[in-house]
Formats: sequence, C-alpha cells, structure tokens
Amino acid sequence: MRRKTAIRTGLSAFLLLGSWATAGFAPASAAPSPISEAPASHGLLAAMQRDLGLTAGQAQKRLAAEKTATSLEAKARRAAGESYGGSWFNPSSGTLTVAVTSARNADAVRATGATVRLVEHNARQLNAAKKRIDALSAPPAGVSSWHVDPKASRVVVDVVATRKKDSNVREFLDRARQAGPVTVKETAQKPRTFAAGTVGGDPYYTGNVRCSIGFSVHGGFVTAGHCGQAGASVSGWDRSAIGSFQGSSFPDNDYAWVNVGSGWWTVPVVLGWGTVPDQLVRGSIEAPIGVSICRSGSTTHWHCGTVLAKNETVNYSQGAVHQMTKTSVCAEGGDSGGSFLSGDQAQGVTSGGWGNCTSGGETWYQPINEILNRYGLTLHTS
Repeated sequence: MRRKTAIRTGLSAFLLLGSWATAGFAPASAAPSPISEAPASHGLLAAMQRDLGLTAGQAQKRLAAEKTATSLEAKARRAAGESYGGSWFNPSSGTLTVAVTSARNADAVRATGATVRLVEHNARQLNAAKKRIDALSAPPAGVSSWHVDPKASRVVVDVVATRKKDSNVREFLDRARQAGPVTVKETAQKPRTFAAGTVGGDPYYTGNVRCSIGFSVHGGFVTAGHCGQAGASVSGWDRSAIGSFQGSSFPDNDYAWVNVGSGWWTVPVVLGWGTVPDQLVRGSIEAPIGVSICRSGSTTHWHCGTVLAKNETVNYSQGAVHQMTKTSVCAEGGDSGGSFLSGDQAQGVTSGGWGNCTSGGETWYQPINEILNRYGLTLHTS
C-alpha cells in the first residue's frame, strides 16, 4: 500500500483491506501450520453469540471442541480405510462422527476418539455419483446445487421450491437419480454471486466492480474468479493501482489471484472490522462439516455460521461451479472474494449465495487449498 495510507487503522492499513478470509487438499507450496491454542478474543465470542445463538461459555466450549475434531479428522479417516463414508462435527455433543460402511473398521475409528455411524455408501461411491451428475448437460435454473451428504449417505440435490414442478427440473432429477443414490431437498432461493458496483468502503476495484480481497499469498492475494478476468487491472480502496489478475477461472471454478506492486505489500491478516481484532492467518488446515466458521468482507464485515456441506456443485446463472463449500454465513453484494476462517486457519474465498445479513441466507466459498494448488501459490502465514 502507498506510504500515504500506511497509518490507516492498525493492521487494517495492510494489503488485506476489504479482505475476508479455504479445501480438501494440502496446499501445494505451504505445509499446514499447527492449529493455534491462543484464547478466542472477546469480539470473536461476541460474533458467535450473535450469529449462532450461543452464550459466551458455549462459544468457548464449541471452539475448543472444534479444534480437537479438526485435528482428529485425518487420523480417523485413515483408520476407516476404504470404508470411509465422510465425517462431520456434532455441535450438540462436541464430537466428530465418522461414517463407515463396514463394522470391521468401527473399532479402529472409535480408538481415535471419534464416534462411528454405519452407512450404506463409502465416500468413493458417493463422489463418483456426484461426478456423474456434474457431467449432466444443462442443469436448469430451478436446480440450485448438489453435494455429497455423509450423514444421509446420499447425493443431495437442492431445488428451488417454486420451481420443483418445472418439467426441465423433473427431467434433470430423473437423470440424476440414474447416476447413483440421490435425495432431493427444497431451498428458498437460487444462489447468485456477490460482486457489486462501485461504492465506498474498503474494497478493491476492477472497472466498476467492487469485490473483497481474500488471503495474502507470496506475491499477491487470492479472490473470486467472477470478480475479474486474467489481465484486468486492479486498484485498492484508495483507487491507487495494486496490480492485475494473473489467473482467473469462472464458471466451473470461482477463483483468481492478483499480483501486488505499486507500493502495496502482503501480510497474513484478515480484517475484524472492529467486531473482532484483526485476525492472523497461521495455515490452511481444512475444517470438518458442522464446525463454526467466520468470514470478513468489505460490505457486511464480520459474520459467523456453520459449515453445512462440502464438494457442492452450485448452479449459478453464469454456469455451474464445482467443489464448493456451503455455509450458513450471510453475505451481500461486494463481499465476493473475501475470506472464510476457522480459528486461525484459512478455509476459502467467498463465491456467492442467497439471502442477506438482515434476514439470513447461505453462502458458498471456494476452498483455499485448491486455489493454492492450481496456481502454485504459497499462503502468507504468520
């Protein structure tokens, strides 16, 4: 950032202005850092109380249990072997549940400290079914998204309630059911991306589009692909030049990265916007389904929710985007590209969703480790 702006507010003066803050693979260039045991800030606990309906004590207890579950997940998955059917965090019990298709593996999984549920299909079978649905042509506008649900041991296809009787929706569902074990659920609205026209605040700009910076990487930052095409120039919140999009993919994916120059620099920080202290980024260990997760963005600032699903295909009007993670966190226009965090671990960049931060909604993010792998980037960590 230019020296004239370097004294803006504390860590907010660094590159990650407008930033928010993640997926199933380790980053290509940076080994995951151990999960920090630093105590949660008062602001973070307050945000979880507001968005998740918890008391301060409940929020503290949940964060501690989520750290344990996140550390346990990889070990439990290895113990399950080929019978692994997925896993998720149970907020009510504070435990990690691992689905297995064979009782022979159950004791080995329990020995890791996880709870076990016997299911019909393993993760390989479910992912193969979802991949066959991904390959179906022309998903209609009334189909919102589809993902593997380890609890149901099915691929869940979400359909907009008001469009469920459309002939093209029924036809798509018939073809999806032929691909494997499928169940259908209704959703209130169709997802959309969260880019916005030029307004004030702490953004970055591409032409008349405003988005939010995601995470610093060495040499630049990552963000959403729908915010700009490769080669497009980028300016900061003060309209001074930052750099340009070095790579961008949308639809199919929704990720991009921007190089940094012209007096700007990168730091491993995500803005707390006064709700929580600015957050240090220490790694990108993937959090399991069911854990609490928070995000930061230039429009609606800091909000929290829960991880609802992984590896979901989202059917935007511009086309389908794959391998997304669904959350109950709200977002609005201009929040696109911002950061999703679980504790101090980067999780992903905001893509889109439905609803808003007044009435609520759902938001998807593109996992950070996939972006790092795709472009050979190294996450900037503290």
